[in-house]
Amino acid sequence: MAIVETIQKLIMTVFNAVYYLLWGDLLTIPLPGGSSLGLSLLILILIPSGLYFTLRTRFLPFRLFPEMLRITLEKKNVSQKDALSGMQALFVSTATRVGMGNLVGVVAAISAGGAGAVFWMWVIALLSSSTAFIEATLAQLHKEKDPLYGGYRGGPAYYIHHLFTRKKPGGKRPLIAILFALSGLICWCGISQVIGNSVSSAFENAFHVPPLTTTIILVAIAAVIVLRKHATVRVLDIMVPIMAVCYFLITLFIIIKNLGQLPTVFQRIFAEAFGIRQAVAGGFGAVLMNGAKRGLFSNEAGSGSAPCAAAAADISHPAKEGLLQALGVFIDTLVICSCSAMIMLLAPSPVTNGLEGMDLLQAAMRYHLGDFGVIFIAAILWLFSFSTFIGILFYARSNVAYLFGDNWLSQTLYKLLALAMVFIGGLAAYTFVWDLGDIGIGLMTIFNMIALFPLAPQAMESLKDYERGCWPKH
Repeated sequence: MAIVETIQKLIMTVFNAVYYLLWGDLLTIPLPGGSSLGLSLLILILIPSGLYFTLRTRFLPFRLFPEMLRITLEKKNVSQKDALSGMQALFVSTATRVGMGNLVGVVAAISAGGAGAVFWMWVIALLSSSTAFIEATLAQLHKEKDPLYGGYRGGPAYYIHHLFTRKKPGGKRPLIAILFALSGLICWCGISQVIGNSVSSAFENAFHVPPLTTTIILVAIAAVIVLRKHATVRVLDIMVPIMAVCYFLITLFIIIKNLGQLPTVFQRIFAEAFGIRQAVAGGFGAVLMNGAKRGLFSNEAGSGSAPCAAAAADISHPAKEGLLQALGVFIDTLVICSCSAMIMLLAPSPVTNGLEGMDLLQAAMRYHLGDFGVIFIAAILWLFSFSTFIGILFYARSNVAYLFGDNWLSQTLYKLLALAMVFIGGLAAYTFVWDLGDIGIGLMTIFNMIALFPLAPQAMESLKDYERGCWPKH
């Protein structure tokens, strides 16, 4: 027993050390009023990177936003059997972006950092969309044929591989590419547990359904879908538009109902964003960091997750998929995350005081829409979480193949492992699971960004080619 306890302590020590290295205050900047701004390693990497790519692409998120919308209306034209269209790849990536981060993550950001955290989530989205463009375009440029599922596959593990083996094609797999793929699989297992726990907790609060019952049903439905070859994309094609539109319309109804309070909410967001209230309390750093951290976790830009879907698209130009994935960041943060923020901030403080997590969001929905609000938020969380789970298993395909080769055994074993994590998470809350997700996505980001800068000129050239109109359009 003593040996087991020693090993557990050692694991937790390493776990905490890695978490602090990624998300702890690596650099602290003193601010007027006695407050300070703590900057983590990932913030120091992702925010300057987003700014750099925004400048290099000549403010792509603003300049080409109309083009992003135009591409979504293009007719599907797939040349490879079983390949995804550009929009289908966007649905897969949106399914994972539009998940618990948009509900639980936004609640956590506002709980810890106040209303001002929402403003910094918006800023992060605008900067991150350029990063999303670069990594998605690279995924298209370095994609490969998928012999198991048909169509294409790829992602950071593949373009990292090509970067480090370009002088010696066919060489050994680079350690960084292997570590990226492993980090992704670990991260997605952690997220699977959070999904199970979030859904079972919400259904227990809303319907008094025992967690075991909810978890068994969730795992059974998920198993039917993910263990079939092509069911994943078909389900997401239907689920993603429905859940996003329903959530947006309900929020729009709540905003119209509380239209008189809207100016006050925006005033509060901007006032608290710049620490007018927090600077006195020494909490401006918490406002910015919580908004930035949850914004980055929610939109995933730079982490290398979405490129796993982007690579699967059969599209007429690599830059088109990059633009679609940049649009996905807007959909995630500027639309869906803002919806969650408005639902909470339009509820009176006494209604939400002392609450956190799903309890806070459900209390706000009960205030706005009565018992229907609680039922609706439980149902929408189920849809968001379920689509996230299906999406991350789509991401896992290419990483499992990179690590273990093209065989159905390794693909099926990882799916079964993820299903087991959902089941375990549904029955018990593990406080370190959110941190595990943060560590996984943090490590993925580090390995991804190592390749992104040296390969970025390829994506820039693809963008120039697209804007010149040299590529045949379909």
